[in-house]
Amino acid sequence: MATTRGRDVEKEYSRAEFVAKLRRLADALEADERFEIQIAGERIYVPVRAVFTVEHERSGDEEEIEFQLRWSLEE
Repeated sequence: MATTRGRDVEKEYSRAEFVAKLRRLADALEADERFEIQIAGERIYVPVRAVFTVEHERSGDEEEIEFQLRWSLEE
């Protein structure tokens, strides 16, 4: 049985790159297709069954919004 190592990567993109990735994600969602993205050298495949959430955090003088896609590797 293969073991999956943990991974926690955050990568900054230019506005144009971020817009392009969001547009590709929206297109995949509308077409009911999996979404493919490469992050820090690893290709990730987000299945159609993924769950989508939006998270808002506030701390001091900073705010953050995260668009999250979650899925189990076991299905």
